[in-house]
Amino acid sequence: MLEQFVLFALGGAGYQAVELAWRGTTHWTMFAAGGACLCLLQALARRRSLPLGAAALCGAAAASGVELGIGLACRHVLHLAVWDYSAQWGNVAGLICPLYSFYWFVLCFWVLLVLRGAENLLERPIYRITKRATEP
Repeated sequence: MLEQFVLFALGGAGYQAVELAWRGTTHWTMFAAGGACLCLLQALARRRSLPLGAAALCGAAAASGVELGIGLACRHVLHLAVWDYSAQWGNVAGLICPLYSFYWFVLCFWVLLVLRGAENLLERPIYRITKRATEP
Protein backbone atom coordinates (compact mmCIF):
# COMPACT_ATOMS: atom_id res chain seq x y z
CA MET A 1 0.00 0.00 0.00
CA LEU A 2 2.81 2.38 0.91
CA GLU A 3 4.63 1.51 -2.31
CA GLN A 4 1.53 2.39 -4.36
CA PHE A 5 1.11 5.68 -2.49
CA VAL A 6 4.76 6.62 -3.06
CA LEU A 7 4.54 5.63 -6.74
CA PHE A 8 1.36 7.68 -7.15
CA ALA A 9 2.96 10.73 -5.49
CA LEU A 10 6.17 10.41 -7.54
CA GLY A 11 4.21 9.97 -10.75
CA GLY A 12 2.01 12.96 -9.99
CA ALA A 13 4.92 15.21 -9.08
CA GLY A 14 6.95 13.98 -12.06
CA TYR A 15 4.10 14.55 -14.48
CA GLN A 16 3.58 18.08 -13.21
CA ALA A 17 7.31 18.78 -13.45
CA VAL A 18 7.38 17.59 -17.07
CA GLU A 19 4.33 19.73 -17.84
CA LEU A 20 5.90 22.79 -16.25
CA ALA A 21 9.11 22.26 -18.20
CA TRP A 22 7.29 21.55 -21.50
CA ARG A 23 4.32 23.91 -21.43
CA GLY A 24 5.15 26.29 -18.60
CA THR A 25 1.89 25.50 -16.82
CA THR A 26 0.07 22.57 -15.24
CA HIS A 27 -3.19 21.74 -13.45
CA TRP A 28 -3.93 19.71 -10.33
CA THR A 29 -5.68 17.05 -12.39
CA MET A 30 -2.32 16.30 -14.03
CA PHE A 31 -1.09 15.12 -10.63
CA ALA A 32 -3.84 12.49 -10.68
CA ALA A 33 -3.02 11.53 -14.27
CA GLY A 34 0.69 11.18 -13.55
CA GLY A 35 0.08 9.14 -10.42
CA ALA A 36 -2.21 6.75 -12.26
CA CYS A 37 0.26 6.46 -15.15
CA LEU A 38 3.24 5.57 -12.94
CA CYS A 39 1.23 2.94 -11.08
CA LEU A 40 0.22 1.43 -14.45
CA LEU A 41 3.83 1.52 -15.64
CA GLN A 42 5.00 -0.27 -12.50
CA ALA A 43 2.50 -3.05 -13.21
CA LEU A 44 3.83 -3.27 -16.77
CA ALA A 45 7.45 -3.26 -15.56
CA ARG A 46 6.75 -6.32 -13.42
CA ARG A 47 5.52 -8.30 -16.44
CA ARG A 48 8.93 -9.66 -17.44
CA SER A 49 7.44 -11.77 -20.23
CA LEU A 50 6.47 -8.56 -22.03
CA PRO A 51 9.36 -7.12 -24.07
CA LEU A 52 10.35 -3.55 -23.22
CA GLY A 53 9.10 -2.10 -26.52
CA ALA A 54 5.72 -3.81 -26.21
CA ALA A 55 5.42 -2.68 -22.59
CA ALA A 56 6.24 0.91 -23.63
CA LEU A 57 3.59 0.70 -26.36
CA CYS A 58 1.02 -0.53 -23.81
CA GLY A 59 2.14 2.23 -21.44
CA ALA A 60 1.75 4.89 -24.12
CA ALA A 61 -1.74 3.62 -24.94
CA ALA A 62 -2.66 3.58 -21.26
CA ALA A 63 -1.24 7.08 -20.68
CA SER A 64 -3.15 8.40 -23.70
CA GLY A 65 -6.28 6.74 -22.34
CA VAL A 66 -5.73 8.32 -18.92
CA GLU A 67 -5.23 11.71 -20.57
CA LEU A 68 -8.41 11.25 -22.60
CA GLY A 69 -10.37 10.27 -19.49
CA ILE A 70 -9.02 13.12 -17.38
CA GLY A 71 -9.52 15.56 -20.26
CA LEU A 72 -13.14 14.49 -20.72
CA ALA A 73 -13.76 14.74 -16.97
CA CYS A 74 -12.21 18.21 -16.89
CA ARG A 75 -14.27 19.33 -19.86
CA HIS A 76 -17.66 17.85 -18.96
CA VAL A 77 -17.62 17.61 -15.16
CA LEU A 78 -15.39 20.50 -14.09
CA HIS A 79 -16.17 22.64 -17.17
CA LEU A 80 -12.47 23.35 -17.72
CA ALA A 81 -10.35 23.22 -20.84
CA VAL A 82 -6.97 22.30 -19.37
CA TRP A 83 -5.30 21.58 -22.73
CA ASP A 84 -6.24 21.60 -26.40
CA TYR A 85 -4.61 19.52 -29.12
CA SER A 86 -7.25 20.34 -31.71
CA ALA A 87 -4.59 21.93 -33.96
CA GLN A 88 -2.61 18.65 -33.99
CA TRP A 89 -3.06 16.08 -36.74
CA GLY A 90 -5.18 13.05 -35.82
CA ASN A 91 -6.43 14.48 -32.55
CA VAL A 92 -9.34 12.92 -30.67
CA ALA A 93 -11.63 15.61 -29.24
CA GLY A 94 -8.59 17.89 -28.96
CA LEU A 95 -7.47 15.85 -25.93
CA ILE A 96 -5.04 13.30 -27.37
CA CYS A 97 -3.13 13.03 -30.64
CA PRO A 98 -0.60 10.69 -32.31
CA LEU A 99 2.34 13.07 -31.76
CA TYR A 100 1.89 13.19 -28.00
CA SER A 101 1.15 9.46 -27.90
CA PHE A 102 4.56 9.00 -29.54
CA TYR A 103 6.11 11.23 -26.87
CA TRP A 104 4.38 9.04 -24.30
CA PHE A 105 5.96 5.98 -25.92
CA VAL A 106 9.44 7.47 -25.61
CA LEU A 107 8.86 8.53 -22.00
CA CYS A 108 7.29 5.17 -21.07
CA PHE A 109 10.21 3.30 -22.64
CA TRP A 110 12.65 5.24 -20.47
CA VAL A 111 10.55 4.96 -17.28
CA LEU A 112 10.05 1.22 -17.79
CA LEU A 113 13.78 0.77 -18.33
CA VAL A 114 14.45 2.57 -15.04
CA LEU A 115 11.74 0.66 -13.16
CA ARG A 116 12.96 -2.72 -14.42
CA GLY A 117 16.55 -1.79 -13.63
CA ALA A 118 15.63 -0.68 -10.11
CA GLU A 119 13.69 -3.87 -9.53
CA ASN A 120 16.67 -5.94 -10.75
CA LEU A 121 18.91 -4.15 -8.26
CA LEU A 122 16.50 -4.79 -5.42
CA GLU A 123 16.25 -8.49 -6.26
CA ARG A 124 20.02 -9.11 -6.16
CA PRO A 125 21.32 -10.58 -2.94
CA ILE A 126 24.04 -8.52 -1.32
CA TYR A 127 26.00 -11.59 -0.32
CA ARG A 128 25.77 -14.70 -2.39
CA ILE A 129 26.34 -17.82 -0.34
CA THR A 130 27.16 -20.83 -2.42
CA LYS A 131 27.17 -24.40 -1.27
CA ARG A 132 30.25 -26.39 -1.90
CA ALA A 133 29.66 -29.73 -3.39
CA THR A 134 30.88 -32.40 -1.04
CA GLU A 135 32.73 -35.40 -2.34
CA PRO A 136 30.82 -38.65 -1.85
